[in-house]
Amino acid sequence: MKETYGAEHLTDEKWQAIAENDESYDFKFFYAVKSTGIFCRPSCKSKLPNRGNVRIFQNAEQAIREEFRPCKRCRPTGERLPDREWVAVMTEYMDKNFAEALTLEVLADVCHGSPYHLHRTFKKIMSMTPTEYLQNIRIGKAQAYLLTSSLSVAEIATRVGFPHTSYFIALFKKKTGLTPADYRKQEI
Repeated sequence: MKETYGAEHLTDEKWQAIAENDESYDFKFFYAVKSTGIFCRPSCKSKLPNRGNVRIFQNAEQAIREEFRPCKRCRPTGERLPDREWVAVMTEYMDKNFAEALTLEVLADVCHGSPYHLHRTFKKIMSMTPTEYLQNIRIGKAQAYLLTSSLSVAEIATRVGFPHTSYFIALFKKKTGLTPADYRKQEI
């Protein structure tokens, strides 16, 4: 996102309106979240963003000009974000935050939608579930660590988002046909 001249200062009053989902401020201003690239009405019921990631706009057009996308949950423009764009927001977030504990509920909060609708839309667009996509990212990162580092299998599991080494080993074998130790021994 480029920095804007159209964004306003985030006052305590506006922050309070966002924190309390205050409908009386709807269409008086909009807020965008830099980390997700999405903008909302103050009454949006999505997870409260980090205050440092919030930008304020007088109207939706300003936010759109700054390349923010409208929220799927509160629909600040009255229109829905196209499904492909919404899924792109999800995959971008998972690509960057793969090591975190990402549940459907967390993704729904971050991506401004319901868990059920998120899951269904993601599967329709990507031909896999969000969990499968996340597992693929994690296994790919693990493969790179196995070939380029001397980290233990347990350390790699933790780094890529698997708190339980035994689950990581079983899933790795299921996805690649090899245990992590055997994968590391391969000649590439």
